[in-house]
Amino acid sequence: MLKRTDYLTKNYGKPDGWTLAAYEAGGGYRGVRKALMMSPGAVVEETKKAHIRGRGGAGFDCGMKWSFMPKPSDKPHYLVVNADEGEPGTFKDRTIMEQNPHALIEGCIIGCYAMGAHTCYIYVRDELHLSKERLWAAIEEAKAKGYLGQRPFGKTYEVNIFVHTGAGAYICGEETALLNSLEGKRGQPRLKPPFPAQSGAFGMPTTVNNVETLAIVPTVFQLGGDAFSKLSALHHLNDGGTRLFGVSGHVKKPGVYECAVGLTLRELIFDLGGGVLDDRPLLGVVPGGSSCPVHLPDEIVNIPGERFEAYNGKCILDIPLGVDTFRGAGSMLGTCCAIVMSDAVDPVLALQNLMHFYRDESCGQCTPCREGCGWLERVVNKIVAGEGTMAELDQFHEIATNITGSTICAFGDGAAQPALAFIRRYRKNFEDYINNGAATQTRSLSL
Repeated sequence: MLKRTDYLTKNYGKPDGWTLAAYEAGGGYRGVRKALMMSPGAVVEETKKAHIRGRGGAGFDCGMKWSFMPKPSDKPHYLVVNADEGEPGTFKDRTIMEQNPHALIEGCIIGCYAMGAHTCYIYVRDELHLSKERLWAAIEEAKAKGYLGQRPFGKTYEVNIFVHTGAGAYICGEETALLNSLEGKRGQPRLKPPFPAQSGAFGMPTTVNNVETLAIVPTVFQLGGDAFSKLSALHHLNDGGTRLFGVSGHVKKPGVYECAVGLTLRELIFDLGGGVLDDRPLLGVVPGGSSCPVHLPDEIVNIPGERFEAYNGKCILDIPLGVDTFRGAGSMLGTCCAIVMSDAVDPVLALQNLMHFYRDESCGQCTPCREGCGWLERVVNKIVAGEGTMAELDQFHEIATNITGSTICAFGDGAAQPALAFIRRYRKNFEDYINNGAATQTRSLSL
C-alpha cells in the first residue's frame, strides 16, 4: 500500500532545512515537550504503543528495548546512537543527519529521559563528515536555546549529547563492537550475556538505538503512540508507523522515500524508483542492504501461520515490507534499502564483490567467520578466473552453512546468507563460468 508521508523528510532539499528555525517551523520540539510532562515510565509505555520496530536491521521493538533498562540508581545510564551505517546499499540514516539532525537530537532527549540517562553518544562512521558537521551544529543550536544542558525545556533533568567519530570499520555497526570502539578498545563484538542494558558503555546500563529509530520518536509524541502505529498497513503485526525506504542500483530514480510501513518492493522499485534502468527485465533484488538474501522477481511466497494467510501465494515483490512478513518468507527486511539488479548484471561478479567486502571487513575474532569468509572469496575468485570446479561450487554451500550460527555476532550470518542465496538462485550462472569459462561471459558488474 503506497502511502507517502513526510514526518522526517518535510525539509529535505530545502535551503537551510537542517537548521533549528526550519525544524521548529515544521513543528519540531513539540513532541519532547509533551514527553517531559509525563513520567519516564509513561514515556516508555507510549513508545511501546507505537510499535517502532528497530530501523537498523534487527527489527526489535524500540519501546520494549527501552523497558529493559534498569531503574535509575547510582550507576550512570547511557543512550548510544548507532550512526555507523556501513551496510552496502544503505544510506537513509545519513540523510537524517545531514538534512534533519534536530529530529535525532529531539529523539535522543526523549530517549534519555525515558531510560534515566543523562549522556548520549552518537557514534558516526568516520567518512560521514557532513553528517558530523550538521549534528554538532544542531547540538550547539539546541544548547543555545536551552533545549540541552541542565534544564531542557525548563525540566530539571540534565541531558548532554556528544558526537563520536568511528574509524571506518563495518563491524562497529554491531552494537557491542560499537561500544568497545566508543571506549577506545578494539572494535570487536562482545559475548552476550551480559546485554548492554545490564553492562554496556563503560560497564554501565546502556541502550543502543539506530538513528532513524530515535528520529521518528518525536512524531510518536506529537500524534500519540496508537495513532502513529495505525499509520502502518502492518499495524496488526505490531509493525507500526512510517519509515524511510531506500532504493539503489539499476533504477531510474534511486533515493530515499518516506512511506507508511506496508509498502511493497514492486511499489518501491517501479512507482517510487521509476522502474528498472533502460526498461530492462529485473534480474533480482536485495530487500534491505547487502546482508539480506537476494530474490528473483517471480518468487512465490508461502508464510506459515494464520497471521500471514493473506500473503501466501503472492510474489515476493508484492509482500508488504515488514519485519515479520519478510522474516516469515525466509528473508530479511534489514535496513529497508533495496538494491536492484537488471538483467545486464552478472550475479557471479556481484557475489565476488560482496565476498571481497565481507572477507575484508571481518574483525577476525571468530574462526568460522575469519577463515570462512576468506575461503568463500577464494572459491568465487577461482570461478570468475575460469579455474573453479563443480566440487568447489558444492563446497561453497557447505562452507557458508558452517559459518551460519557459529559466531559471536551476526556478521558471519550476514556474509553467509547472501552467499547461499546467490548460489541457490543463480546456480546456472556459476555453472556456466565453470563449464564454458570466463571469456564467454557477456554481463558486467555495473551498467
